[in-house]
Amino acid sequence: MSKTIDFLKEHESSVPSKFQENAAWRRENREWLKWSRDVALSLVDYMETNGINRNGLAERLGVTPQYVSKMLSGKVNFSFKSIAEIESKLNIRLLNIMEPA
Repeated sequence: MSKTIDFLKEHESSVPSKFQENAAWRRENREWLKWSRDVALSLVDYMETNGINRNGLAERLGVTPQYVSKMLSGKVNFSFKSIAEIESKLNIRLLNIMEPA
């Protein structure tokens, strides 16, 4: 048992965990994070359907590949304007407002 304890002590992080803060943030932002994840999944589906990667999507949207990575993370608080621009540039629908919950 002391081998395990010794191993854990040797590999203990010097940086305190931010798990609780991150979990609280996710709870506070739960509703718009659901929308953001749905947008991200729609973009992944678009990429797969059209056989493009992040760079290809970035070119079509006129953004950087880094911003595409951020969008695909599902943690972007999109504005209606940015959603409309993405829909227009890709000729797709990302949001259907009146869906049952």
